[in-house]
Amino acid sequence: MKKTASIDIGLKRIGVALCLAEGIVSPQEAILRKNRDQAARDVDAFLNEWNIELLVVGLPKGGSSSEEMERRIKHFVSLLKFSGKVVYQDEYGSSNEAKEMMQGVVRQKRDGRIDSMAAKVILERYFDALKASHG
Repeated sequence: MKKTASIDIGLKRIGVALCLAEGIVSPQEAILRKNRDQAARDVDAFLNEWNIELLVVGLPKGGSSSEEMERRIKHFVSLLKFSGKVVYQDEYGSSNEAKEMMQGVVRQKRDGRIDSMAAKVILERYFDALKASHG
């Protein structure tokens, strides 16, 4: 199986999750986004560090601003030097799911992990969709 990562691109943080072994998706510390170039460099460094071969990028679907967001996200991805395969995964509602997952977990620690929980949901959706299409 390919080493896979997912990113959830927000304005302040970029959530990241990894899947290095089948069926196990783990959220990582989110990447702070001070500016585009720095964030792209940090994402590249993260992908290199884990030798990622496949990158799953969350794309917002539905909602009024989704086209604008999609444009921004694709632009951000174009800044990456990542040479592996990039796929886009519909992330409609993933941050709400992530919030629900986090609610019981760490009430007091509202840190970068909530962003990465959304990335985790995105990656799990991608794998679910793959399973479904392979029967």
